[in-house]
Amino acid sequence: MNAGTIEVYRPRDVSNLGDWDIGGLKLKAYGLAADGRHVDDAMVVLAQSFVRRDVIPRVAAEGDSNGLGFVIIHPGSLGISISAHWWIQGSVLCQHNYRKLYSASEPMDAARRPVIACVWELALINAEQEAWRKTMMKDKPDPSAYMEERAAFEAARETGT
Repeated sequence: MNAGTIEVYRPRDVSNLGDWDIGGLKLKAYGLAADGRHVDDAMVVLAQSFVRRDVIPRVAAEGDSNGLGFVIIHPGSLGISISAHWWIQGSVLCQHNYRKLYSASEPMDAARRPVIACVWELALINAEQEAWRKTMMKDKPDPSAYMEERAAFEAARETGT
């Protein structure tokens, strides 16, 4: 175990970046910022371009999309992460990531690096699966209710005991 790489948990700010409709995929957009960082306009443009260029073709190739999902733009301590998620087959969550260290000229190879998410992103992903279960996995799925159901801004701020 490399104990030198373990971080001390510090809450991160969560923000609502609105709803996006890109290529027929309706996405809730979240910002998630480490101390001293914030989501700026260039990051939003980068995230929307990533969804258009890299995610929408994957959605089409995978097929059976429910047309709904969410995006997390995360300026972290070491770099920026953009994770796009979409629902298929009524209960399966797909994901595609973009990660780039601030010091790097190119993004990391997401296909060769098996990262799912960091602990702060996992809090938002969990809130989204709960929203999906509550609004969509019932006799009468309600896409509008899913899009309105947002992760609490405290989702990545809880410190535990």
